[in-house]
Parts: sequence; structure tokens; C-alpha cells
Amino acid sequence: MSRLKLYYAPGACSLADHIALHEAGASFDIERVDLYTHNTESGIDFRTISAKGYVPALILPDGQLLTENIAVLDHLAALYPQLAPAGPLGRTRMIEALATISTELHRAFKPMWHGGSERERAQADATVTGLLLMLSKGMKGAFLFGKEPTVADFYLFVMLLWAERFNVEVPVPMAELRRRMRERPAVAAAMAAEGLADLKI
Repeated sequence: MSRLKLYYAPGACSLADHIALHEAGASFDIERVDLYTHNTESGIDFRTISAKGYVPALILPDGQLLTENIAVLDHLAALYPQLAPAGPLGRTRMIEALATISTELHRAFKPMWHGGSERERAQADATVTGLLLMLSKGMKGAFLFGKEPTVADFYLFVMLLWAERFNVEVPVPMAELRRRMRERPAVAAAMAAEGLADLKI
């Protein structure tokens, strides 16, 4: 194998990695995973590729497997420095943002995806809105770290798509970030490849 290969599920957090690969102009392959049956597009049991059974999973050119969105996105930012914020604390700040998105924001959507009660859904709505407000107050420009997006923005964008799907109120700066991201060719390419071009996730 001489190319990166991303295992993804349409509209899942792996969309962030898919966008990153397009933004970087990387040479890569993708394969869809059905998260309910655990079968890949080619008919392989995905759990034989990644025992964790969830996406993203990135196969490196040397055959090594990389999982967990923070790790995959950090690796892509290391391969393609244009996807990371600049400065002596750039990578650290990026990981800080990725950790917040992964451990706080992503997790907060669980009641929405998994049939939570009305009360749980309302609490989740408030949590998501509050976290997005916090992140918006720390923005350094049009995106989290300035004029150009980083891998953290790609992950955040997926969360903003989920907020749109579940009709969660988002702060104005986050709605604008979502709009800007939708306008990027890399985002359009990744969403089209996943069958999401004209759909709410």
C-alpha cells in the first residue's frame, strides 16, 4: 500500500478527516463502513480491521492502523502543516481544541443520536449551545485560529452539521463558520463523496 486509506461512515465524525485529506490535496482512498452491520463497502467485517468497530480508521502507507479522531487529525496536521495553527503553541492549542470538541461537544450529542428522553434531549441542547458559545468566544478570526481553517475546524464543522440536523441553536459566529466551511471546495468534495451534498446529516 502506498496511499492513505480512510474508513468512514457518512456524516460521522470521520467526515472531518475526509475533509482534511481533500484540503491537503492528499492521495488517498476511502471505504464506507456500515456502523450497524460492521460491514465495509467491500464486504469485510470492519472489526477485523479495527477491533474498536467505529470510525475513523486510517491505514497508513506502511500498513499501520491509526484510530481515534484526535489522533488521526493530529497525524494529518503533522503530515500537512497547512492544516495546523502556526506558532510555538500551535499544535498544543489545536489538540486542546480537538480534546474539547471530542470529549465535551461530541459526547453531548449522545441523547440525540441514541433515543434520549425529552428531558435528556433538552439538557443536551443546552450543553451543546453552551459549548459552542464558549468556543465562539475564543475564535481568533473567521475560524478557530484565524483566517484559515485547521483540522479542529473540520471536526467542529461536523458538530455544527449535527446541530443543524437536530435543530440546536448555535451562536452567530458558529453559524457563520458553518456557512464558510460549506463554501470550501474540499468540504463540498468530501460531502459529495459521502452522499451528503444535498442532505442534512
